[in-house]
Amino acid sequence: MIIYLLYITQSYIIHGMEELNKIIGNNLLCLRKKFNYKQSEVAEKLNYSDKTISKWETGEVVPSVENLVELCKLYNVSLDEITSKDFQSKKLDNFTKNSSTNKLIISLLAISAVWILATVIFVYANLISNSVIWQVFVWAVPASMVLSIIFNTLWGKPKANYIYISILIWSLLACFYLQFLQYNLIPLFFIGVPCQVAILLWSGIKKKR
Repeated sequence: MIIYLLYITQSYIIHGMEELNKIIGNNLLCLRKKFNYKQSEVAEKLNYSDKTISKWETGEVVPSVENLVELCKLYNVSLDEITSKDFQSKKLDNFTKNSSTNKLIISLLAISAVWILATVIFVYANLISNSVIWQVFVWAVPASMVLSIIFNTLWGKPKANYIYISILIWSLLACFYLQFLQYNLIPLFFIGVPCQVAILLWSGIKKKR
């Protein structure tokens, strides 16, 4: 009976340790991916080999307390968090949300800079030369679309680029038309038709992939 109880206790401890190893390994793997680190980069920062980092992340080997402390410093988390089973569903989700919010704010700040510049040019021209160049706000639209395409390519949804490119083309045509109203450049808009068809076909190819 005593031997059986010892066996059960030992089995419980072993399975508990295995579960803890997997929890720590999964947390380390998710953290590394969230920070866009390669295993070689983490290994270099901690002066360990790639194989050791891989064993930590698969749960084959649990890092020592000293290594866990260094990993906590690297990923800016606490020791309790890195060993918590709920850490992935809470902390990492919050990290992703904060990261997405920051990227959106940066993108909007860059686009707002275009409209601030357009406003400054409009006010300057009105005060200095007493002329109203409202077209500057029209040109701000394609400029904003260029920035939207750049930032969306970096960290957005690729499919949204088709919309931005469509707006870019039609807004550019509108800019040239409004800039040179005296020449009646309505036929310019016919250029947008085959361009729009090409964009639709291009988006179809991307979807099939």
